[in-house]
Amino acid sequence: MGKYDDIINLPHPEPKNHQRMSLENRAAQFSPFAALTGHNEAIKETERLTDQKIELEEDAITDINRTLMWIKDNIKSKPEVVVTYFVPDHKKSGGKYITATVNIVTVDGINNTLITLDGTKIAVHNILEIV
Repeated sequence: MGKYDDIINLPHPEPKNHQRMSLENRAAQFSPFAALTGHNEAIKETERLTDQKIELEEDAITDINRTLMWIKDNIKSKPEVVVTYFVPDHKKSGGKYITATVNIVTVDGINNTLITLDGTKIAVHNILEIV
């Protein structure tokens, strides 16, 4: 005689104080969950590429300074220039380069920035090229 022969053919007990759980609710308790909240976002952030800031040579710095002086002399006409500048990334090292055609309305000598017609502030030390 087997160990469970006395109970193997008995009917399954039914609960007396509550209803049986529906199959849908029963399945839901075994559904997957996000054990590592934010893990997918962290992986995507790691995969995102950034550029490193290029260090300029003296000739390039001289050209930029010459153009900045011209802008200061002609600031009343809100000169239009094409500028390539570095925007640092706030989440990881590096950043990206942006090239834009802008009108300069102010040269802020205290903060060393150019302020464009649309309000963008471009740090002079982040300028790669300006024509």
